[in-house]
Amino acid sequence: MKSCYVNIDRLTGVLELEAADDIKIGDCVISELDKGTCLGTVVSEPADTAREDLGKIARKATEQEILDHYLLKEKEKYAFDFCKRKIDEMALPMKLLSTEYLFGGTKLLFYFISENRVDFRELVKELAKEFKIRIELRQVGVRDEAKIVGGLGNCGNTVCCRRFLNNFSIVSIKMVKEQGLALNPSKISGICGRLMCCLAYEYETYLMLKKNFPRIGKRVQTPQGEGKVVKHNALNATVSVQLDEGKEITLPLKDVSALEQPKGNQPANPGDKSKPKNDSDRGQPGEKQPNHEQNRPRNDSPRAPGKERQHTSRDHNRPRNNNGQKKGNNQ
Repeated sequence: MKSCYVNIDRLTGVLELEAADDIKIGDCVISELDKGTCLGTVVSEPADTAREDLGKIARKATEQEILDHYLLKEKEKYAFDFCKRKIDEMALPMKLLSTEYLFGGTKLLFYFISENRVDFRELVKELAKEFKIRIELRQVGVRDEAKIVGGLGNCGNTVCCRRFLNNFSIVSIKMVKEQGLALNPSKISGICGRLMCCLAYEYETYLMLKKNFPRIGKRVQTPQGEGKVVKHNALNATVSVQLDEGKEITLPLKDVSALEQPKGNQPANPGDKSKPKNDSDRGQPGEKQPNHEQNRPRNDSPRAPGKERQHTSRDHNRPRNNNGQKKGNNQ
């Protein structure tokens, strides 16, 4: 199976679709997507692919179909202005971003953004009455807003999502820390208010370059003495070390070596748990170990149950009562 890349529109971007052998760069083709039938332009030659979950190019578009499609596109400006005017009249809490006619005029899409859920049923009725076509309103997020509207990023270029990005990848704060960037929201956020998509471009490269770096805070040995790692520079392959005397130096990675763990901090061998610690605890061969129980003084003060108490000479002289105890000497 062969596939090629097709540029659909500004919001959908470039998609990889299953293609026939007669497809060439620049051809206008018709394909069935999730949102409906769309017209796109081929931007790459068909090539073999192992993917099986791709959409399929239905056929090439005729010249008349291409002309009719561009005539519909010219009506999108009027549809945008009419919908925006109705939104203002109904005081709906939504911001209209774009309108789109699908191929053949089968559907008219309105893209908007809103922080809350909007009840736009009356708006749909007004739009359907005006355009006599199937109407669909789609709520998008702040990233899609930047992709539709466009703008300039922190680098001075047009934002990546408007130029070439099709899908938004996951960007986390871990990627920022791994690249040693300052956690300043104004420098790591795009015009959408989210973390910049370009932070994910070099993340895998930084992980590969820093694979052999000692971790931050680890004690290392340098030609100037011992110290701990305080900073990494993956692109220059250098490490910043703070010496014990307080001075901070920057050295190539090859001049830094990790210190061995002190013997006192090494964990004990599990196999040595059953062994005696020293020779004093280990009896000599053939020597009988002293029995400490034999030398322990016996305490006979507690009287065992059922046994009589031993009498002393003082007990013989003690008078007893009439309940069977010893009486005086006159008896």
